[in-house]
Amino acid sequence: MSIGNRGTVTEASGFSAEKDVEKLRGAMKGTGTDELVIIDILSHRTVAQRQRIKEAYKQAIGKDLADDLSSELSGNFRSVALGLLMLPPVYDAYELRNAMKGAGTEEACLIDILASRSNDEIKAICAVYKKEYGKSLEDAICGDTSGMFQRVLVSLLTAGRDESSAVNEAQAVLDAKEIYEAGEARWGTDEVKFLTVLCVRNRNHLLRVFEEYQKISGRDIEESIKREMSGSLEDIFLAIVKCMKNKPAFFAERLYKSMKGLGTTDSVLVRIMVARAEIDMLDIKAEFLKMYSKTLFSFIKGDTSGDYRKILLELCGGE
Repeated sequence: MSIGNRGTVTEASGFSAEKDVEKLRGAMKGTGTDELVIIDILSHRTVAQRQRIKEAYKQAIGKDLADDLSSELSGNFRSVALGLLMLPPVYDAYELRNAMKGAGTEEACLIDILASRSNDEIKAICAVYKKEYGKSLEDAICGDTSGMFQRVLVSLLTAGRDESSAVNEAQAVLDAKEIYEAGEARWGTDEVKFLTVLCVRNRNHLLRVFEEYQKISGRDIEESIKREMSGSLEDIFLAIVKCMKNKPAFFAERLYKSMKGLGTTDSVLVRIMVARAEIDMLDIKAEFLKMYSKTLFSFIKGDTSGDYRKILLELCGGE
């Protein structure tokens, strides 16, 4: 799937980085800020176009656009705006870094990113992380997580998943049998077997394994994972399975859960809206509607406010 063909954010026609810079300067000059101009520009330019705006801005006034926006804006709105200025691997690395900074770890961030990115994406994230933060992402993750959850993350970080579309029938049957025997069929769970199959095999192969698993065990693999595991390990195995079955549906569910009930998990909402706007937001919206009979647009509208709401709705791209 080529990047950008299922996104709500597409290339602005008649694009001029210089004109955008003038508008942005005007929006931030003097007292007060014209947020609408900032929203309009940032949400209707691609990542590549935003890079050109950043360069033109620095050239024209000798300052960093991100720094200026950072001092003009605040809260979740600022997080969205700054995220939109970053190249995808830079944003992912930044989010991972924030998830591990200070006391406590936002496991959801590690899971959302590492379970859903391709090998090339993970390699790019690792390279950026090392360059920006002076240590390897693997070292950071090993210092912040433990046990089998850590081992799954380390495996995903090797970015070695088979990405061909070949299905080895005999191997798929064997994989299903081994997972069954490692989990449902015994007392206690041999989690390494799950790791090996879920982190190494290609998508088509895994879909076969899941079918076969259903036949052998009479259960969906997700059900078994919920019965056999708990905590972050359960979460990451479920995320891998869901991403393999249907990635946009995985993100739709994450968005739904970030907004339903009391309060909003803004970190998740921001991360997905920023990271997927140019990739598969159209599919995420379609899955959201199918799964919850409500539009993503209406959910965001009801759950957020102010400029934060405005920019998210632009990224969502209408009902």
